Amino acid sequence: MQWLRAAGREIQTTRAAGLLDAAGPVPQGAWLMFWGKSRRLVGLDIGSSSVKAVELARKGTGYELVSLGIEPLGQDVVVDGSIMDALLVSSAIKKVFAQNKIKVKEVATSVSGHSVIVKRITLSAIGDAEVAAAIPYESQQHIPFDVSDVNLSYQVMGPAPGGGGTEVMLVAVKREKILNHTNVLSQAGRVPFVVDIDVFALQNAFEVNYDPQPGSLVALLNIGASTMNINIARDGTPLFTRDVSVGGNQYTDTLQKELDLSFDDAELLKQGRSLPNVSTDAATPHLRSVSEILLLEIQKTFDFFRQTTSPEEIQAIYLAGGTAKVEGLLELLKEEFKVPIEMMDPFRRVNVDPSRYDLGYTAEVAPRLCVAMGLALRSFDAP
Repeated sequence: MQWLRAAGREIQTTRAAGLLDAAGPVPQGAWLMFWGKSRRLVGLDIGSSSVKAVELARKGTGYELVSLGIEPLGQDVVVDGSIMDALLVSSAIKKVFAQNKIKVKEVATSVSGHSVIVKRITLSAIGDAEVAAAIPYESQQHIPFDVSDVNLSYQVMGPAPGGGGTEVMLVAVKREKILNHTNVLSQAGRVPFVVDIDVFALQNAFEVNYDPQPGSLVALLNIGASTMNINIARDGTPLFTRDVSVGGNQYTDTLQKELDLSFDDAELLKQGRSLPNVSTDAATPHLRSVSEILLLEIQKTFDFFRQTTSPEEIQAIYLAGGTAKVEGLLELLKEEFKVPIEMMDPFRRVNVDPSRYDLGYTAEVAPRLCVAMGLALRSFDAP
């Protein structure tokens, strides 16, 4: 889902709200790409621990990696998806573009967190005009913010179950949240052309690279430094999404407190690096205690999904984000859920030129680049 901006003005892109693309799922299920002429965009994921950039080009019927870059951010520069130090983030954006010789100025970025509401609702309205007229009123019943303070969008999902209405995916984001990102991008000399939602960017990356069994229920988990994005989807359509304020920083904080470490040393230990006076074995019980907190949040989300949306069990889980690689987390999830679980590879079906990129490095950082990859895919028309 997207908000488009160019030269400081919003661009009408749908028959309905004017903020959402009405194209719906495209072949391979890629979620909500925009219509019109192809435009080269850089997918730019501004996370709590780093800025990630991915640029793609068409190669035949697939895609080719043109550029990628990761620039670390310091502690508390971005907190729970909110940019706290605009100068440092804009400097990091400039650096990642300069070091990787990225010439494209227009970017697709995304937001998540408590200022973002994604909810499936049923309207009694039928037809585009009726739905468009009903959305402003109906949205007041479903979002916890003043409607005047948000950018509001929606996607028609189809007739309501049982008929007699229309099912809609409603999205509301606080305007200050969007401005928090777009102002920093402008400060960095970039043009914010698309603002997406993390969970939908994640799904775009998944749909291009994987072929789940038709009708299967999959969970996509993007575990970052401060937020875990959860998207439960089937056949290219998100059924339930949730952002949880837990992530890699919780591991770091626990190691700092329990082992009396500095932030930097705790980060190294979390990543499986050795320290002179602390064995990696000493970290294991503390890492597991935090992994169990993440596991509990995932279980709660799955249980709520079954209670409110569908009684079915999740059939496969795909992990993304740098925190997904914390030692023991994958094994703990496999032990608990007993379904196929794997790390998502956003370059699985993308041509990566080994003469330009170290394939070992791209494989190492791949889980961290899933959202940026999904954003970069916004460059292309529905095929």
